[in-house]
Amino acid sequence: MKHVLEFEKPVIELREKITELKRLTEESEMDLSEEITTLEKRLEKLEKDVYDRMAPWDRVQMARHPERPTTLDYIEYLFSDFLELHGDRLFGDDEAIVSGIAKFNNQPVTVIGHQRGKDTKENIKRNFGMPHPEGYRKALRLMKQAEKFNRPIITFIDTKGAYPGKAAEERGQSEAIARNLVEMAGLTVPVICVVIGEGGSGGALGLGIGDRIYMLENSTYSVISPEGAAALLWKDSNLAQKAAETMKITAQDLKELKVIDEVIPEIRGGAHRDIEKQAERMEEYIQNALIELQQKSEELLLEERFDKYKKIGDYTQLNI
Repeated sequence: MKHVLEFEKPVIELREKITELKRLTEESEMDLSEEITTLEKRLEKLEKDVYDRMAPWDRVQMARHPERPTTLDYIEYLFSDFLELHGDRLFGDDEAIVSGIAKFNNQPVTVIGHQRGKDTKENIKRNFGMPHPEGYRKALRLMKQAEKFNRPIITFIDTKGAYPGKAAEERGQSEAIARNLVEMAGLTVPVICVVIGEGGSGGALGLGIGDRIYMLENSTYSVISPEGAAALLWKDSNLAQKAAETMKITAQDLKELKVIDEVIPEIRGGAHRDIEKQAERMEEYIQNALIELQQKSEELLLEERFDKYKKIGDYTQLNI
């Protein structure tokens, strides 16, 4: 493990100790099997205590883990015959969003997702997973193509937010996101959205209007980052941990609030510990959703999608 989060250090240290004892057993005539068994039992209990009781800030850190699987990682395990398509046919291509056509269990689908990098060079190439307007327009082009050919759409959400730079604003960042919200609401094919890391602000919503919204157990979804919220509320971004606890941004919180449909359990210790197994868990949810949604007529699909978003949150209607 290259990157160890602060709250999981006791687990990593104990795991390394067990590994060292096993190495000593192999290299010498010492029998340390009893000590190893004892430590393995302790490790199992410690992992349960640490990973099953993570605080909101711990989950924020896990969602941002440098080794956390990205859209392209899941595409490799979930889909076959993936063909990436580039460009918005208006300005250019945006590598912060990957999109294309593929087969999911032999069924043609359209796949779209935010893509961040795993090192400095790739992060610069992908703009740290923060799309420009052409990224959202590329996504919309692929969505309309999917609608034309009656292909279900699967999106993966993983961004701190849309890029807030001057060039992005000049090219219509807010309009591009707003148009995606309107168009996705009216798509006549099933749309399944999965938050796999950070789901930040309008940048996440630009790919996040669907019939089923799933979140990985250690992902987050919010209108603003904990640091941003802390800076606004208390004028101190160092209070991000406190903000994370009050913002209700974890998968578990959002499931209770009915913002999302289901929480997809993660491998203990995070999705990065076994991408293949994590993809298998995601596959079950996506497959079940496709089976259910494809049985509905276009009219019913749109009606239920409208009702889904209408029921989110509490509001009062005034008759004036």
